[in-house]
Amino acid sequence: MVKLILHLVCIFIAFASSQSLFAQSDSTSANVKLFIQKGNASYYARKFEGRRTANGEKYRRRYLTAAHKKLPFNTKVKVSNPKNGRWVIVRINDRGPYHKKRIIDLSERAARHLGIFGGGHSRVLIQEVPDSAQLWINQSQH
Repeated sequence: MVKLILHLVCIFIAFASSQSLFAQSDSTSANVKLFIQKGNASYYARKFEGRRTANGEKYRRRYLTAAHKKLPFNTKVKVSNPKNGRWVIVRINDRGPYHKKRIIDLSERAARHLGIFGGGHSRVLIQEVPDSAQLWINQSQH
């Protein structure tokens, strides 16, 4: 009976240690650095509706899109407004902003959702969203 208990304990220890090795290898492979930036956001004027963006699409103010100086096209970023806690996920499809004190230009819909439409610009935090993440707008903020 004692041998059986010792055998089961050894199996349990071996299983537990193998699980921790898997967890370590998973966590190191998931240690991908994602882009984060703080700064001022602005939004597109209505006169840009229908004009071509840098990636060739037409700008549509009702879409959740944005312009960034360096991020690759089709990168998704979470844009957060620290003043009111609202956030939205947008897709980068244009270059800009061309104002040196701005880090991102948002579509009208994204700016409205964040509560910055009509104010010109606002401080924001942008965080790259991994491709594998499920994308959605925080519906509790509507």
